[in-house]
Amino acid sequence: MTTSCNKEVDRIKAGFNVETKESDISQGKVGVKTLHKQVEGHSFMKDCSLKSAFQPYWMTHCDLLMKTNNISQSEGASNEPMLNGQSANRMHNTDRPTDSETRSGDQKDERCPICLDPFKNKKQLKCKHEFCKDCLRQAQEATGPICPVCRVVFGKIIGDQPDGRMSDYTMPSFLPGFSDCGTIVINYEIQSGIQTEKHPNPGWPYSGIHRRAYLPNNKEGNEVLQLLKRAFQQRLIFTVGTSRTTGIEGQVTWNDIHHKTSMFGGPDRFGYPDPKYLSRVKEELKAKGIE
Repeated sequence: MTTSCNKEVDRIKAGFNVETKESDISQGKVGVKTLHKQVEGHSFMKDCSLKSAFQPYWMTHCDLLMKTNNISQSEGASNEPMLNGQSANRMHNTDRPTDSETRSGDQKDERCPICLDPFKNKKQLKCKHEFCKDCLRQAQEATGPICPVCRVVFGKIIGDQPDGRMSDYTMPSFLPGFSDCGTIVINYEIQSGIQTEKHPNPGWPYSGIHRRAYLPNNKEGNEVLQLLKRAFQQRLIFTVGTSRTTGIEGQVTWNDIHHKTSMFGGPDRFGYPDPKYLSRVKEELKAKGIE
């Protein structure tokens, strides 16, 4: 194992207070188990985070792992690394067959990618990934309706944006790079208030804001406007946190959906021209389930 590999394993073990044990070496497979040092149990999401932390490490360095253990491969033997007794490559199979396509002999080998145990009340998402019903429910409570494997949104995400108002109007002047149309002006108003349980410091005040943004008044610009309106209704445009420019806590800040707050100056000044902006912001909205 290389020095960098050992350092990465040591970092993960220290972070989760665990040790690892390799066992069941047969037919080119290595069983890797994690052993918690503490006596008390650990929460569901901590356990899942531990498995997620080790999973990509064994996937990336499986060849080094096998060389370290001097495993000789016989003809036709599997060379897949094993994580908690399961093939690491199988865990990343994103093209699982549906129930009607799965042969009965293969069902006993199917495992939930969250708990790594055989499925209990299996549920398949639209992205085709499958999970135990209870595992998916707990993951959804922790991170929202987002697939834990591929991050595709499978439900309606509601953010923690404070109450506010969004309005828009058009003007005839054009934006650099869009000389054939006018401009859409968007106004956001968020009043000051008290943080709720969804915010970093419940019961503490936050400072409101007024923000103005610009879009070209063409077909694509109007499509983005409608998407932004949906995102605002789902409380996804803003959040409460620490200002990236001032470092002051308890501020209403943008929530990873970028806006053009200036008509000019290019990307460095959050303005136009920026030929790829509209496609980028649509991808950011899509990542939040707005498309």
